[in-house]
Amino acid sequence: MRYAVLGTGIVGRTVAARLASLGHEVVIGTRDPRATLDRAEYAEWQEAHPSIGLAAFPEAARHGETLVNATGGRVSVEALTEADAAHLQGKVLIDIANPLDFSQGFPPRLDPVDDDSLGELIQRTFPQLRVVKTLNTMNCQIMVDPARVPGEHSVFLSGDDADAKKAVHDLLASFGWPDGSIIDLGGIETARGTEMILPLWLRLMNALGHTDFNFHIQTARPSS
Repeated sequence: MRYAVLGTGIVGRTVAARLASLGHEVVIGTRDPRATLDRAEYAEWQEAHPSIGLAAFPEAARHGETLVNATGGRVSVEALTEADAAHLQGKVLIDIANPLDFSQGFPPRLDPVDDDSLGELIQRTFPQLRVVKTLNTMNCQIMVDPARVPGEHSVFLSGDDADAKKAVHDLLASFGWPDGSIIDLGGIETARGTEMILPLWLRLMNALGHTDFNFHIQTARPSS
């Protein structure tokens, strides 16, 4: 499978490296590849991952059969607009971003929030995409290696397209997520709930002093 991971930060790089380790063909998308390579941190990472390409957003989106949105949530729509609508038609977009607004300092606010979500905003703006929200409720290392946290813990899916959610479910399984840990919440509007977990996640990070934790949904009866 060919993946385009949009975003060059630690989340995008971590997911891209995991995808490549599973044998997928991966390109990372950025606004300005030359400026990205001029960043010492990225250049060092690229040297350690020579099989992963780097391209401008349109070229990356054209390459990817499946797209991963790992851009900052406040600029995700802009990045996808740059990617060019012609390269988005019918593709699955795995949205792992959160709309964190740091304009008033830390902790950040969410924008949008309550009656909307980034996942919904992306789906409305780009109806030709099949958006699946997932993995946005945990540290990026846990996203791709759930065994990093001992015991059972949960990951969520939100999206309107059943086939797209099945494909993302299978990808999560290849990352090591057990079937019983993957919870399908329903349509893309349920992304409001998972995005609103972030304020709690940030406060837990401060209280615990680290990010190696996740949420576990314990039920009184086995899942059907």
